[in-house]
Amino acid sequence: MDLAFLTPLLDRPGPWASLYLDTSRATEDAAPRRALIDRAAVHRLAGLGADDATCAAVRDHLAGEPTAASPPGRALFAADGEVALDVPLTDSPPDVAATWAPLPHTAPLLGLLDDAAPRCLVVAVDRTGAALEHHELGRAAPIGTVEGRQWQGRGHRAPPADRYEWHYRHRVEDAWERTATIVADQLTRMWPGSGAGLLVLTGDVRERRAVRAQLPPQLQADTVEVDGGGRADGIDRDSFERRVAEAWEEHRSRHLTTVLDAFRTGVGRPGEHATDAAGTETAPGAAAQGVPAVVTAARQHQLAALLIQPGGHDAERPVWTGPEPEHIGVQRADLRAMGVARPQQSPAADALLRSAAAVGAEALLVPEAVPGPPGGLGAVLRWNA
Repeated sequence: MDLAFLTPLLDRPGPWASLYLDTSRATEDAAPRRALIDRAAVHRLAGLGADDATCAAVRDHLAGEPTAASPPGRALFAADGEVALDVPLTDSPPDVAATWAPLPHTAPLLGLLDDAAPRCLVVAVDRTGAALEHHELGRAAPIGTVEGRQWQGRGHRAPPADRYEWHYRHRVEDAWERTATIVADQLTRMWPGSGAGLLVLTGDVRERRAVRAQLPPQLQADTVEVDGGGRADGIDRDSFERRVAEAWEEHRSRHLTTVLDAFRTGVGRPGEHATDAAGTETAPGAAAQGVPAVVTAARQHQLAALLIQPGGHDAERPVWTGPEPEHIGVQRADLRAMGVARPQQSPAADALLRSAAAVGAEALLVPEAVPGPPGGLGAVLRWNA
């Protein structure tokens, strides 16, 4: 999971109100039911000690929830009288969950933002350009077009079979290649800010392959070609969406396997460990497991991928934190040494997700059936200490 959406939570001091609640409107009594849920949510925050201004901000925000097209659930994060982040959820929380704590309680997002829902940039390519859609939370939203290089021929239905024919065909093919270049350049520019995890190319087979060939290698690794889509009328949307979902699931499974392989290779031999100059346990290789080693890696900005597995005890283990994402330590003295006057305790998962988001790392939820990090917490690192 790309954690860039957590950026609004990084630069604001706490304490934080975190709220997870059902916002679906699928039943006939949805409106009065939602009103009861909203009141219960604000009441719980107040009971936990949230200040009046923050409770009022949450209440007003929930009152403005649209009556149509509401997601199954929402996660709200508020501090100092303002809702800083509203995250639509792909699953409904079973009950209202509220916390008032030094850090935002972001750990539940890994389970409620279901990565099984495709999060893709879908590009339908033809010889005139491309149409772009963003797929997220089961919905497809058009986000624009890319117009390619056009070349007008001489008006013949087919080029004449004379000595000019080669030049005619060459100029047509050159226009197609330039169109592919224009589309590839636009995708390369917009990809980092798209929020997508997979680039899906569909439409004209020749053109989409030409586009893919001109993408940078890193983006090519996150690109697939899917048949059945296009810019023309008559596309079977249901069939195409199923193919996109299958491509996303294959990509997601492949990526998790790659990260877990890197983790298992990087943690070193069983029982192997290392310590830094202060005697704190660190990762012996390109991966870390256990709270002390992962916390040290987070403090040193080493995190590339944070691994959290349900059922493990490490995610809930308290660690010491301060106002900045790199203010994290196993001991209170660690924070004192960083100049933090009033260290506070937070669950390791919440603190590490903040650190991971700050350095552009990703977070992956490891299924319980898959062998994961002992204790349920690990990381793949950017570089060895």
